[in-house]
Amino acid sequence: MSRLRNPETGCAWDIKQTFTSIAPYTIEEAYEVADAIARNSMPDLQDELGDLLLQVVFHAQMAKEQNAFVFEDVANNIVAKLIRRHPHVFGDGSISDAEEVKAIWEAEKARERSEKSASGDQSALAGIAIALPALMRAEKIQSRAARVGFDWPDVSPVWDKLSEEIKEVHEAVDNKDALAIEDELGDLLFTVVNLARHLKVDPESALTNANAKFEKRFRRVEELADSEQQSMSDMGLPALDALWEKAKVDSE
Repeated sequence: MSRLRNPETGCAWDIKQTFTSIAPYTIEEAYEVADAIARNSMPDLQDELGDLLLQVVFHAQMAKEQNAFVFEDVANNIVAKLIRRHPHVFGDGSISDAEEVKAIWEAEKARERSEKSASGDQSALAGIAIALPALMRAEKIQSRAARVGFDWPDVSPVWDKLSEEIKEVHEAVDNKDALAIEDELGDLLFTVVNLARHLKVDPESALTNANAKFEKRFRRVEELADSEQQSMSDMGLPALDALWEKAKVDSE
């Protein structure tokens, strides 16, 4: 990467990159790692982990050029962090319960955030990455708020809030107010995340699974339509719905 970034003999594309321009690739590579895991493809996982590692090296090289830090600093920092967050392994403690381990991990993260924000952002929401997928970020925001007591005691009020938000979406639609529709739909989605959190369901995983289920069934509908030598766009909704019901049965 040092050679690729060399201003005189390096690659023109690599030389012109910045932290900002590379960030989207970093996110993309992380998703491709997750995709390889979801497909249980070890060859692809090996390949994608290399691509993700390249992103770390790329960022570290750019930081080195600015005399900010080097790759070894990145590695040393994560080693130190893992040791701090696992006193029961690297210290004198002895813990075997996973929930207690998680509590220690979260307490240490909170202490680290407190140190970082000593002269800056003091909010309980400080440090939640803006670039996270919206569902994941909503869950983290709600979880942080819950840690300081800003949360419903159980799931019952969440159901009421969900009904309220659905009603407000209806009202916005009836009023043909585009801005209000977007705003109310956002509130509805945020409440759905809250419901998932109270039901101990990861909303990002739930939606990922729903996407996969729909895609599998839709592809089956395409196959069924093709087997009948029909174009889906010409079939009409009742016929397509019949194929969809068959696809649901086939996928069970």
